[in-house]
Amino acid sequence: MAPRTPPPSRPVGTVTRGTTNPNRLRRMDRWIAAVHGPALRRADAPVAVDLGYGAAPWTAVELLARLRAEAPHVRVVGIEIEPARVTGAKPYEREGLVFRHGGFEVPLDGGERPALIRAANVLRQYDEEQVTDVWARLCARLAPDGILVEGTCDEIGRRHVWVALGPEGARTVTFATRLGSLDRPSDLAERLPKALIHRNVPGEPVHAFLRDFDRAWAAAAPYASLGARQRWIRTARSLAADWPLTDGPRRWRQGELTVRWDALRPAEAT
Repeated sequence: MAPRTPPPSRPVGTVTRGTTNPNRLRRMDRWIAAVHGPALRRADAPVAVDLGYGAAPWTAVELLARLRAEAPHVRVVGIEIEPARVTGAKPYEREGLVFRHGGFEVPLDGGERPALIRAANVLRQYDEEQVTDVWARLCARLAPDGILVEGTCDEIGRRHVWVALGPEGARTVTFATRLGSLDRPSDLAERLPKALIHRNVPGEPVHAFLRDFDRAWAAAAPYASLGARQRWIRTARSLAADWPLTDGPRRWRQGELTVRWDALRPAEAT
């Protein structure tokens, strides 16, 4: 009797709500293309993973288009833990874009290591205590110069906060918003990723950062007459005096601001 073929291993993770909308992740994609584009161009046939793309494949389709503007040879693999979503996405496959069933194990052909894993609005339903293990599992799958971008945004993509991680762990936290919709920077607190959202309380670094962010925004109010963009840039310049920002005016003009993870990491993890 021939030996039985073992059943495929079960994907790691749980099914998400699957909420998705066209252009929901445009701010995150724009940042990835600008900041990680050079590494993607240097790589041979780089693979980018859209992990947990949801009930519709729009975010994976858009990721391919946006990354190929910077790195024409990039390929995108959309991975979903819900089989029906993979079946529904198959008609959207094209050259450079495929969909497959899986989870945090990130199943790629031949054990290939991705240059990028984007996990947007995936960990929000998990417990905070689970985040570190998920990050470690995903970072272990990255290529040596790869990047994991994990974060949260609202339903129409006006407000985002994400963490960028390399194989060694977390590097930066980016706050991004449509400036015309912003009342004050701490409005972004509701979109903090799971690792930080419960830490916006006195005594935690992220709470102090958002407090200083609001104060700098208020102090920059005279620049509002020049537009929200100029007010944001002035706010960022003021914050940079006390917080380790890693970007500059070119990114600030896009309604972004990036700070080193070590400055915001939870207090007991320092």
